[in-house]
Amino acid sequence: MGAEMKVYTLEEVSQHSDRKDCWLVIDGKVYDVTKFLEDHPGGDEVLLSSTGKDATGDFDDVGHSTSARAMMDEYYVGDFDKAFVPAKTAKYTPPKQPDYNPDKTPDFIIRLLQFLVPLLILGLAFVVRAYTKSSTA
Repeated sequence: MGAEMKVYTLEEVSQHSDRKDCWLVIDGKVYDVTKFLEDHPGGDEVLLSSTGKDATGDFDDVGHSTSARAMMDEYYVGDFDKAFVPAKTAKYTPPKQPDYNPDKTPDFIIRLLQFLVPLLILGLAFVVRAYTKSSTA
């Protein structure tokens, strides 16, 4: 690279935040990933959601391969203004979320059914046993 690369501010990068013009900041470097949106294995929404901020944490959390990291050079457009690069000392703590319940059944109904169904089966077994005893006698 003979020419010196441009240094971009967060304001400049955040102006490139849609499907037709998408830039990301990863490890203090700015990447124009517009041409890569359709080919991204995680989908274009993942990349679009990381625009307008430092996407280093999002990128690192996924655990990209060395080949994915090597591909980044193709999309490099310049450096990010170091004054805006956040320190990596803050640790991200995800918000507490309820356990996943795919059918959205309230927890108390599930617990009630877990108690009542075995009782119904046991009661039915006694009724069938009593009926068969009375019919054979």
